[in-house]
Amino acid sequence: MAIDLHDPDASYLGFWRENHVCTLTTPRPDGTPHVVPVGATYDPEGGERGIARVIADKHSRKVSHVLAAGPEGARVALCQVSRARWATLEGRATVRADPESVADAVARYTERYGRVPRPNPDRVVIEIALTRAMGRV
Repeated sequence: MAIDLHDPDASYLGFWRENHVCTLTTPRPDGTPHVVPVGATYDPEGGERGIARVIADKHSRKVSHVLAAGPEGARVALCQVSRARWATLEGRATVRADPESVADAVARYTERYGRVPRPNPDRVVIEIALTRAMGRV
């Protein structure tokens, strides 16, 4: 079921605030999908259509896949499932390493998951400018 990115309903937003492990799918250089578990946050008011964020180590495969796509970013999908409920966000991912963006992403992660992630001097944030949302919550 398609979700209006400009006006997602309360149940969809609520699902993205619950404590769930997500998956991030990034394209490998050969075009095949690379899927990994991540913690993620969804900000429906960020950017033109909302932003999702994933904190990551700058040396991870997911970060290298996004960087390899160039300045326009990589097309990615971020998903979460809980029993019969599911939600997917799609968009263009870019990597931000500036301290303000990383601190903001860490604060959002801490709020959603109820714990501060371990310190990591190599932390970056994958920001996803959203283009599509779908799900059944």
